[in-house]
Amino acid sequence: MGAKKENSDDEMDEKVKKYLRGEAANLEGLKDKKLKGQLAVREDLYGKSAKTAAKIEKWLLPSEGGYLEAEGIEKTWRIKQESIAREVDILSSRNQYDIVLPELGPYSLDFTSNGRYMAAAGRKGHLAIVDMKTLNLIKGIQVRETVRDVAYLHNELFFAAAQKKYPYIYNRDGTELHCLKEHGAVLRLQFLKNHFLLASINKFGQLRYQDVTMGEMIGNFRTGLGRTDVMQVNPYNGVVALGHSSGTVTMWKPTSAVPLVKMLSHPGPVSSLAFHPNGHVMATSGRENKIKIWDLRKFEVIQTLPCHAKTLNFSQKGLLAAGTGSFIQILADFSGSQNYSSYMTHSMAKGYQVGKVLFRPYEDVLGIGHSMGWSNILIPGSGEPNFDSWVANPFETSKQRREKEVHSLLDKLPPETIMLDPTKVGTVRAPQKKEKPTKKEMEAEMEAAIETAKDTDFKKKTKGRNKPSKRATKRREMISRAKRPFLEQRTQEHEMSRKKQKTNPETEMPKSLQRFVRQKAT
Repeated sequence: MGAKKENSDDEMDEKVKKYLRGEAANLEGLKDKKLKGQLAVREDLYGKSAKTAAKIEKWLLPSEGGYLEAEGIEKTWRIKQESIAREVDILSSRNQYDIVLPELGPYSLDFTSNGRYMAAAGRKGHLAIVDMKTLNLIKGIQVRETVRDVAYLHNELFFAAAQKKYPYIYNRDGTELHCLKEHGAVLRLQFLKNHFLLASINKFGQLRYQDVTMGEMIGNFRTGLGRTDVMQVNPYNGVVALGHSSGTVTMWKPTSAVPLVKMLSHPGPVSSLAFHPNGHVMATSGRENKIKIWDLRKFEVIQTLPCHAKTLNFSQKGLLAAGTGSFIQILADFSGSQNYSSYMTHSMAKGYQVGKVLFRPYEDVLGIGHSMGWSNILIPGSGEPNFDSWVANPFETSKQRREKEVHSLLDKLPPETIMLDPTKVGTVRAPQKKEKPTKKEMEAEMEAAIETAKDTDFKKKTKGRNKPSKRATKRREMISRAKRPFLEQRTQEHEMSRKKQKTNPETEMPKSLQRFVRQKAT
């Protein structure tokens, strides 16, 4: 019993250290007794709050995230899916499966924010909604035309599919609700859940934003960089990033017709990009067989990896999945130094061409859409082990879903809040330079000053000093004094404009004679 108590005390001390705000302040050198007492009370309060948080963690964060650990000279990337399946529990092993539909592929996937449901779209027109907990097919429909992409809206009741001519919105039962003809032939779809905006890029390089609550088209911009099917949303600030064939990555917001950022990331076409959940790290892959990790706070390359990727995706815990051909590689950074190295690898059956990789939220599962269907593999340590039921609840009831939908609509953010640095929202704007008044404003100010000079009342003075002629002279002096600053400003502006109009003698002369102009001595 004594040994168990000591172990629990040690665990509690480690958890308390995690919530402490650094080392305690040294109060011995303070001479002010009042300040010393206040700081001592504050330090005591910090200690109590850290202990309370450590106790609550036991109940609010019951699960701990794990990852693969190799013994001796063993490497984690050599461990196969068959070995993992033999060691995990029955519920986890159910998440490892292959759905083979060779006549309808290749497939694109999307998960809801809580990871409970998955939408699968086959290029040959197959749309399917799957409950990932029970592995039951909720609905499967055949639209009988090309489907390029699929994206869930704010919950599992609605999803959008990019079909041959236009994107369509369907409900959970497979009923067509809307045809978005203004978007055209869309290649990629993304949904901004905090702003309720559906973003699309079509085959003519046009980026469009549509508000799904009111149906209003918020933005319609021509990128001017040609056709692209590489699009991703930054979860931190809602900025949409596009990868182009010229090797540039552009970042857009719905209230600006020009890109916020235009950066040359690769010498050749950009094949894929992905954002870390914290929004400060971006991964891009190019056709020159290189993956680059970028720090978006400085727009600098942190790391360059020598491998090709047709599709990229970050997990909730920061693992990076890269898929090309029939090979998938998982890169990890457990040290936190943004130095990614190989963590796991997986080879599909020969002939399978990976189209999209996507981590399932709150589960250690990677979804793979490929040319022969879709598959799920186990990636230990990829998902967040504890979910917040106020943010995303995989076990929510229909009543909870309705309540959440109402709250999210009330908390909907306007498109103007999308910016590179969202911390600026709510701050005080810095004082701007005083703008130069226009000619009409200056004339109006001068007339107002003249009127006030005319309306001035004079004191009644002694006989001989109160003549009408003297009053008129004094009034004229006051009017000229009121006019003087405006006239001086006007003359200064006139002189400045004359100086600007003066050009060099070289530009006045013909080009053939400019070489004969005498140069000024320096």
